[in-house]
Amino acid sequence: MRQRSITEGSRGADMNHVSNGRAKRDQRFTHGQPVLGQRAREIQPYGEISRRLPVGLDENVRRASVEALNQTLADTTVLRDMYKKHHWQVTGPTFYSLHLLFDKHYQEQAELVDMIAERIQSLGGVSIAMAQDVAEMTKLSRPPRGREEVPVQISRLLEGHQTILEEARKSATQAAQRGDDGTNDLFVSNVIRTNEAQAWFISEHLIETPLTHAE
Repeated sequence: MRQRSITEGSRGADMNHVSNGRAKRDQRFTHGQPVLGQRAREIQPYGEISRRLPVGLDENVRRASVEALNQTLADTTVLRDMYKKHHWQVTGPTFYSLHLLFDKHYQEQAELVDMIAERIQSLGGVSIAMAQDVAEMTKLSRPPRGREEVPVQISRLLEGHQTILEEARKSATQAAQRGDDGTNDLFVSNVIRTNEAQAWFISEHLIETPLTHAE
């Protein structure tokens, strides 16, 4: 009986040893795998400004700039995507030139989106990001899903440029008055100049001129 008890005890110890070894191997394997399905509270809600950001600007100044920048960011995001839509859907005799021009303008607007968003973050704000939030916030009119004629496509783009330029000029002036030179420079050097140049390029396609015989 005593021998049997010792044998059963040894067997139990061996089983525990095997189980512990397997658990350790499983643990090591788990460490090399992604932990999925995680959720937590936001670390900074939209609309809140970091209070202790050492950039030499008061919180109220940064808050006003972030609000203006987020509006321009939403509108610029929509204009960027409108350029890509028209790049895909453009048709007619000017297809090739406009197909390339629309894509060039799309890339320039995409660079603006990144610059504006990073300026917002550098001021301690939270940049608008998701499509559904942008759609709720933008001041630009939404085009239909279908294909439109070239003059309509260009007219929509020009209206978008005008909306952004009007807001950007006002925001640039207000940023300068608040002493936020960085935001003022972004509006003037990047947003305004880029949109002015693009509006000039595409508006020329709406001027009716003879191609072969002068009038």
